[in-house]
Amino acid sequence: MATESESGGPDSDEGILIGGDSETERGRSGNAVINWMENLSEAAYAYLLLIPAFALLALIAFYPLVMTFVMSLREDRTRGLEPLGGFVGVENYVDILTGNARLARQFMDVTLSTSFPFLEFGVPLLQQALFVTLGFAVISVILETVIGFGQAYVLDQDFRGRRWVRVAIILPWAVPIVIQGMIFFLLFQPTVGFGSDLMQWLGIFGADPLADSQDSFIIILVADIWKSAAFMALLILAGLQSVDRSLYDVARVAGASPWQRFKMITLPLVMPALLVAMLFRTMDAMRVYGLIESTAGCTTVPSLTCLVVEAMFGGTRIYATAAAVAFMTALVIGLIISVYVFFFRDTEGGLY
Repeated sequence: MATESESGGPDSDEGILIGGDSETERGRSGNAVINWMENLSEAAYAYLLLIPAFALLALIAFYPLVMTFVMSLREDRTRGLEPLGGFVGVENYVDILTGNARLARQFMDVTLSTSFPFLEFGVPLLQQALFVTLGFAVISVILETVIGFGQAYVLDQDFRGRRWVRVAIILPWAVPIVIQGMIFFLLFQPTVGFGSDLMQWLGIFGADPLADSQDSFIIILVADIWKSAAFMALLILAGLQSVDRSLYDVARVAGASPWQRFKMITLPLVMPALLVAMLFRTMDAMRVYGLIESTAGCTTVPSLTCLVVEAMFGGTRIYATAAAVAFMTALVIGLIISVYVFFFRDTEGGLY
C-alpha cells in the first residue's frame, strides 16, 4: 500500500512548495543584484570589473612592498643564522641619507657645499646610486623620446622601402640586454674594440673607459638609447597612425605650414601615446641593472638596483639596508608615476 509521500500526498506537496519558495528567493536575489548593477554609473561599473585585478595587484605587488618596508625597519645582522635583528625604526633610512650605510663607493666626487631645499649634494647616496639612477632616467628618456619621435615620424610617411627601414629601426629592441651589454663591453675594450681608441683619439674618453665611472656612464647611456629608442618609436608610431589624415588636408587648404600642422594636430593627438611611452621607459630606466652589470659593472656605475643586489647578494648580508634602498627606490618611482598621472588627466581636456 503506497504511503502518502509516494502517492503525491501532503509530504510531497510540502516538498514542492519549499523547493519552489527557495528557487523564487534565489531568483529575486539574482534580479536584485542585476538591477543594482544596471543602476551603477559607468565609472562605478568599471571599478567593479577592476576589483579582481586590484585584488591580484594587492597580492603580487603591494604585499611584497609592505613586507619590504617592515624588513627595512629591522637591524642588519651580519653574523649568525638570523639575517635580521631587532626593530630599529627608521635608523636604516637615516644611515642611507647621511652616508653611514655600508653601500657601494661614491660615483663621483661632488665638492659643492651649497644645497637645494631638502637635498644636500654632500650626501654620499646622492653622489652615487641616486645620482646615477635619476641622471640616467632623465637623460635617456628625453633623448629616446626625441629620437623615437623622429623615427616614428619617418616611418609614418609613405616611401619606397619603408618596410626594411622599419625592420632596421626596430631590430635593436629585439637584442637581449645581456647581449647588448656584451656588444658595448667588447666595443670599448682597449685591446678588442675600436671604440676606445676612437673616443680617445677624439679626446672624449680616457685609455680605459670601462674602468672610469664618467666614461662608463656615457657608454651605458648610449647603449640604452641605441636599444630603447626603437621601443619609443614603436609606441609613438601607433599614436601617429591613429590620427585622422583628413585633418592634415583641411589644414593644408587653410594654409597651415608644416610646423603649424605638427603643433596643432600631430602633437596634441599623439600626446597620450607619447606620455604612455615615456611612463613605461621612465619606470624601466629607474630599475636599470642588467645593462650596467653586463657592460661596466655595478662597482663602476652603481644604480639604486645595483645597491640592492650588492647589499643582498654581495657577501655583506645587510638585508635590512637593502630593503630600505629598495623601498626608497619604489617611493621615487611612485612619485614619478604620480607626476605622469597628473599630466594624463588633462591630455583629453585640451591642455596641449
